[in-house]
Amino acid sequence: MSLPLSIRAQRAFGRVAGRLPDSVLAAVGTRTRVNRDGDRLAPEMALVGRISQYVPYYDVSRGTLENSRRRIDLSAASFGPRFEPFAVEEDLVIPGPAGPIPATRYRAKVASRGLVLFFHGGGWTVGSRASHDSLVRTLAIRTGADVLSVDYRLAPAAPFPAAADDALAAWDFAVRTAPQWGLDPHRIVVAGDSAGGNLATVISQQVRDREVTPRLQVLIYPVVDLSTKRPSYHEFASGYYLDARSMDFYTDSYVPDHSLRTDPRASPMLADSLAGLAPTYIVVAGFDPLRDEGIEYARRLEEAGNDVVLDRAGTLIHGFANLTLISPGARVAVDRIGEAIADSLA
Repeated sequence: MSLPLSIRAQRAFGRVAGRLPDSVLAAVGTRTRVNRDGDRLAPEMALVGRISQYVPYYDVSRGTLENSRRRIDLSAASFGPRFEPFAVEEDLVIPGPAGPIPATRYRAKVASRGLVLFFHGGGWTVGSRASHDSLVRTLAIRTGADVLSVDYRLAPAAPFPAAADDALAAWDFAVRTAPQWGLDPHRIVVAGDSAGGNLATVISQQVRDREVTPRLQVLIYPVVDLSTKRPSYHEFASGYYLDARSMDFYTDSYVPDHSLRTDPRASPMLADSLAGLAPTYIVVAGFDPLRDEGIEYARRLEEAGNDVVLDRAGTLIHGFANLTLISPGARVAVDRIGEAIADSLA
């Protein structure tokens, strides 16, 4: 398959950008941006934000959705590391409420310590196993766990609650199948970024009263409240990769019926009770429209009596977990995520 010129150029940029001195990145990316908390935007993050304003493949509201999905899959792969083949790379199918759900199980060349059930980001509308392949491989290596990456149904063809229903089916499958893989079903971590973080915590709420519950929920810059826009939506409305217009597009695609946006399966922050949930590791980026809701969700979980770690990656933007090739700060943040998962499975 011939790659678009813009993607080939981005791959070349990704190979060299991580080695550029800060002075060069700062000159191009306007490093002087500081948020209201006093965090200074990392220069490589500023550069990505600037590119996203001018390169059309970052704008999902333009062109056909299928083309946007393809561009995003290829683009995400450009900014992640390359890997040698894993011990296990198994494509499989999960029985779902509306048909088969594609998934891939990864196992690095280590003795597995558990299972990470991972849901990709992309506003419930774009993104896939392919777009997050580098991230889940990194997590498999850092955690010593199997990772099961799930391609849930996407909006607008499959609006709310399709993704949430598929996520729950994936959890049930993981619990049921873990022993066949030589894994303990009580050692399953649910994780996801952005919309995938939303699905991970929705699962945690839905299964909290069952015999088997998540060992840990890992929420990477999650969407947790579609009913309102907090100050960070306005502070970072444009110029930081995820912008307000794209977020509106995602929300309108996934939950077009405004009356459903307060449903806890769409807005888990609004659940009647947040008590009794799995231990939680929440990562928020300092320059992200979703920052404030992630911080508030962490606070509410803690007030409800849950064990919570809030990791504030203050210098980074939304999507940093897919930018580890060019960003030292992103690599460090992803390493912390891996350590948190590994510690929970120890």
